Amino acid sequence: MSFFKDKVVVITGGSDGIGRALVEAFIDQGARVATCGRNHDKLYTLQMQHTNVLLHTMTCDISKENDAKRFIESTIKTFGGIDILINNAGISMRALFKDMDLDVLRKVMDINFYGSVYCTKFALPSLLERKGTIVGVSSIAGYRGLPGRTGYSASKFALQGWMEALRTEMLETGVHVMWVCPGFTASNIRHVALNQDGQPQGESSMEEGKMMTAEECAQHILRAVEKRKRTLVLTGTGKRTVFMNRFFPSLADKLVHKFFYKNGDLVK
Repeated sequence: MSFFKDKVVVITGGSDGIGRALVEAFIDQGARVATCGRNHDKLYTLQMQHTNVLLHTMTCDISKENDAKRFIESTIKTFGGIDILINNAGISMRALFKDMDLDVLRKVMDINFYGSVYCTKFALPSLLERKGTIVGVSSIAGYRGLPGRTGYSASKFALQGWMEALRTEMLETGVHVMWVCPGFTASNIRHVALNQDGQPQGESSMEEGKMMTAEECAQHILRAVEKRKRTLVLTGTGKRTVFMNRFFPSLADKLVHKFFYKNGDLVK
């Protein structure tokens, strides 16, 4: 029998990418799943593809405290509680800090950091009662600041610092706190990443075909949740980046700059 059979799993940002892959993976494992997103049509399509199971969806913006509260409360009302909360919803950005409108940084922080804070705050009483698991979907950018992603890196560093503090607070409660760092994964996140004016890029500067798929990433996350790992860093490039940044930070500066820049211009 699946470890996740009949467990209530909440996944924010489940209409695309890793979030959608997680929704489908947990449904396959027999979990009862709740997810949210800002795009009603994508959520409706997801719902229609899983009419044989009880999938709870809600259109909302978790960067707004009241929306996050409504989503969590409606999930508890539907399923009776929450066993696993996966704070997956997020947005990226690509722009040099000197050119960037500061509202871009605020928006990224509101979604990536505060969205996770809000959902966790409202789900925590149920998670404490059930001795559940809180997961933060972070990034290699939470270990190593990336050029052109100052706001994104800031939001992921904040997420990991907050989760580490929360993990320590929860040590004797039975609630498990962990964060996962997928590395570069093929998804829609770079197409909708914000440019310097806060508008979607509309294209990816990376080679999406060479990246880990969202489905493979989701399977790694499921295994990490089941084993109650502290952290999960995915892809060889991701692991090398974390290692180099920890032990050879000056060299990491040069290697990261070389990867993202060409002839003085940000190309990735």
